[in-house]
Amino acid sequence: MLVDISINYILLYALSGLIAGLLGGMLGLGGGIIIVPALHFLFQQQGFTESSLMQVAVTTSLSTIIVTALSSTYVHHRKQAVIWPVVLRLAPGILIGAAIGALLADTVSSDLLRILFGLFEIAIAIQIILNYRPEARTQLPGSGGQFIAGSLIGFISTLMGIGGGTLTVPFLLYCRVAMRHAVAISSACGFPIAVAGTVSLVIAGYDNADVPEHALGYLYWPAALVIVTVTVVSAPLGAKLTHYISVTLLKRCFAVVLILVGVKMLTGH
Repeated sequence: MLVDISINYILLYALSGLIAGLLGGMLGLGGGIIIVPALHFLFQQQGFTESSLMQVAVTTSLSTIIVTALSSTYVHHRKQAVIWPVVLRLAPGILIGAAIGALLADTVSSDLLRILFGLFEIAIAIQIILNYRPEARTQLPGSGGQFIAGSLIGFISTLMGIGGGTLTVPFLLYCRVAMRHAVAISSACGFPIAVAGTVSLVIAGYDNADVPEHALGYLYWPAALVIVTVTVVSAPLGAKLTHYISVTLLKRCFAVVLILVGVKMLTGH
C-alpha cells in the first residue's frame, strides 16, 4: 500500500531516534519503550493499515536494537563486564522465545498488541516511580532454569519490540548478579532478541498484503535506517549528559510521560 513518506516524516523519525538515544543513554533504558509508541502514532498519521500497525512498529523497533545492542555490548566487553557463559546459557531460550513471540504477534490483532504495550508501558513507569529493584535472593539457576528465563525474556521482548533490558536486568539482580555485570549481560542479550525477533517478524509478515510500501515483511526499513543512524550518535551523548543533570528528577518526569503515553496507547488515539 502507498504511504506518505515526506521529509517531514523523515525528520520525525530522526527526532524519535534522538529522544530514544538520549534518554536511553541517560537512564539506561532500551530505546524500544520510546520508539514503539512513537512509530505507532507516526505510522497512524502516515496512513498505515490499522490491522498491521503495531506489528510494523514492533518489528521496526526491534531492527534498530540490533545495531545499538552491538555497540553497547562492545563497550561493556572492553570493560570486561560481560559474563559470556551466562549470555550463552540465556541465548538459546531467547532465540526460541523470540520466535514464539513473533508467531503470536503475527497472529493477534494490532489493537490487542497496542493494549498490551500500553499496559507494559504503565507498569514500567510505576517501577521507575517506586524505584523498585528486586532484592538478591538466590543464585543463578542451572542451564535449564536459564533457558526458561531466556525464553520468557525473548518472548515478551519480541511482543513489545524492546531489547529486554527491563526484564533481563531485574532477573539477574534477583539472582545476585552485580548491577555492572547485569547491565552488560542485558546488552549482550539484546542482540539475539533483536535479531531473532526481527527475522521472525519479517518472515511472518512477508505475505501480508496490508504492510506498507517499502516494507520488508513487517519491517519498515526507511524508518529503521533513520532511527539507527541518529540513535548510534545520540546514545553516547546521553550517557555523557548524566554527569550534568539530575537523573533522579529526569526519571520521575520520564515516568509521568510514560504513563501518559501508555494511556494514549490504551485508547489508540
